[in-house]
Amino acid sequence: MEIIRAEHSGFCFGVDRAIDMAFSEAENNNRTGNLYTCGHLIHNSAVVERLESRGVKMIESLDEASEGDTVIVRSHGEPREFYEKADARGIRLVDTTCVFVAKIHKLVSEAHENGKPVVIIGDREHQEVKATNGWCGYGAFITGNAEEAETAAAELKDREPLVVCQTTIKQELLQEILEVFDSAGIGCDIRNTICNATRDRQKSCAELASQVDAMIVIGDKHSSNSRKLFEIAQKNNKNSYFIENADNSLLNRLTKYNKIGCIAGASTPEWIIKEVIAGMSENVNKNMEQNPMMDFMDDIEKSLRLPKPGDIVDGKIDQVMDDAVIVNMGCKKDGILRSDEVAMEEGQTLADLFKVGDEIKAKVIKSDDGEGGIMLSTKRLVAVENYAELEEAMENRESITVTVTRAVNGGVIAAYKEITGFIPMSQLSDRYVENADEFIGQTFDVRVIRVDTKRNRAVFSRKAILVDEKRKAVAEIWENLNVGDIVEGKVMRFTDYGAFVDIGGVDGLLHISEISWGKLKHPEEVLRIGDIINVKILSLNEEKGKISLGLKQTQPEPWTLVGDKYQVGDVLEGKVVQIKEYGAFVELEAGLDGLVHISEIANKRVENVFDELKVGETVNVKIMEIDPDKRRISLSIKATLPAEEPAEEAGDADKVKEAVDDAVADAKEAADEVKDAVEETAVAAKAAVAEAMDEVREAVSETVEDVKEAVTEAVEEAKAELSE
Repeated sequence: MEIIRAEHSGFCFGVDRAIDMAFSEAENNNRTGNLYTCGHLIHNSAVVERLESRGVKMIESLDEASEGDTVIVRSHGEPREFYEKADARGIRLVDTTCVFVAKIHKLVSEAHENGKPVVIIGDREHQEVKATNGWCGYGAFITGNAEEAETAAAELKDREPLVVCQTTIKQELLQEILEVFDSAGIGCDIRNTICNATRDRQKSCAELASQVDAMIVIGDKHSSNSRKLFEIAQKNNKNSYFIENADNSLLNRLTKYNKIGCIAGASTPEWIIKEVIAGMSENVNKNMEQNPMMDFMDDIEKSLRLPKPGDIVDGKIDQVMDDAVIVNMGCKKDGILRSDEVAMEEGQTLADLFKVGDEIKAKVIKSDDGEGGIMLSTKRLVAVENYAELEEAMENRESITVTVTRAVNGGVIAAYKEITGFIPMSQLSDRYVENADEFIGQTFDVRVIRVDTKRNRAVFSRKAILVDEKRKAVAEIWENLNVGDIVEGKVMRFTDYGAFVDIGGVDGLLHISEISWGKLKHPEEVLRIGDIINVKILSLNEEKGKISLGLKQTQPEPWTLVGDKYQVGDVLEGKVVQIKEYGAFVELEAGLDGLVHISEIANKRVENVFDELKVGETVNVKIMEIDPDKRRISLSIKATLPAEEPAEEAGDADKVKEAVDDAVADAKEAADEVKDAVEETAVAAKAAVAEAMDEVREAVSETVEDVKEAVTEAVEEAKAELSE
């Protein structure tokens, strides 16, 4: 019998350091008071017994220690309050906390101080997890499975948590939890704090277990990492055993195996590993002396033992026929490999692929074909490998190429090598798909989103690929955008506060105040859906995905040209755009208005402006004054009219009344200016509120759509399974 010890086995760096520090402290003659460990220093009863023999006692709480005593902090660590309590009570600490665990404590402590939520992936009853939680105010979301992760995700919407791991968990658990968060749209600050030694040990266990006849895991039953090693060993070798020491009677039953793998947990000392290996060797030698016919009996037993459905077997080809191959597997029945269970290209025959004497590997699909043969399949063996490829692609988020073969209820079936997978209707495209028939025969890349090897099922998503491609395209667009650039865009839709313009793949907001130099009540006064316009980029916020655009900035601001285009004394044509009690505003061009005072409307005294002018009416006006500082133009209609005979001079009372009327008109004009300013502010505020409400509605709509899509996908998948 050959005994192979795993490359990574036994004490890890952290445990080794803790043991050395504990035994060193036990031999410290300068120490005063009692020496304790608070809880198990490591999860191994043999180590604990050796420490007790050197005077190291175990307590469950600091309350059991007194001032002057020394307490060894276990390698799994303790919460912050443990250290504060020890300091307050005058208890000396020897801190053997694993350096990798201490690093996690620092990470969660900093996150907690910065108000960032913390997620700990691991067993909530494990001391390491309890201690880590104590460094973030016991407020962490502790997730040990997908269900707990879904609960945490529901509370973490729109928050980016720090994610850390118990150092001894399996990599698969971390991946499972992250997939839940990813599906829920939770952005995470992920710190893979699984100890490298743990990962190496688990990988070494899996590899060795698949290469030996039996696998032994040595460790304490309370050791979390040892139990996980046993789970991995069982997954890769059904003949896997968990033992604690060399006294275990199980060792007597291992002599029937030719090659035995051996691995030990991180808290298993070297002396126990050596005792177990020595015990196995001794039992083998003893058994071989008593049973010289052992090898012969093993051969007989092997020949009588028949492989079961699902087993992978090796054999040698005895005969090649037109429709089947006969395989000798070293047992009392032959294997039969029919042509329909072999992957062949068009025109190939079994004789092209197999020759008598060839050694092959196949999967057992039926233990008896009714005529004493065992049904084999190489095609299904390839399918097993294909499913392994799918699992790897899913884990690494890599794309694969598939071909759609047929439509089913709720989606389509797509082929990948020798297996098929389901693509739900909702995952066929990034647009709504009404009829899946259009995709039949198409070949494209997909993302693997689910693999169930027990049921031989896989689910693909083309939408995930398209969304990623769109994201990359949008990211490239953002890289080429700069504030101040003038770009071409297409008007896509209107809101009360502006228009959204597509500028090559991303939408920007053209606020109503940035459309024209003049005042607008709605974007439709200037723009139409589908218009191609040049706009200027005013601001960019890639984090929020917001782009602010301006249209009026692509044209000169009217007041900058007033001095060149207009002079006092010019007679122009304009349109009445607003009427007030004190006069009328006449638009000379968009964004440039002038005031015709009530006294300048006619060659007579005007009591009511509305009696003389109408909004929209075209009139001739003369520029009487230009004030660039106040941005005012005074106009006169009266000055463009033919002169009339001078009227009889008014009396003093009339002159006073006229002066008072003018003063009142001027006061109303000033009041209107203030009112206009307030209205402009109110309009801007209203537009800002409308924009914010649109964002809220959009966020709620996206959430509802995500839920609807998830439900639809589940229903489609169920329909597909029923149809198959």
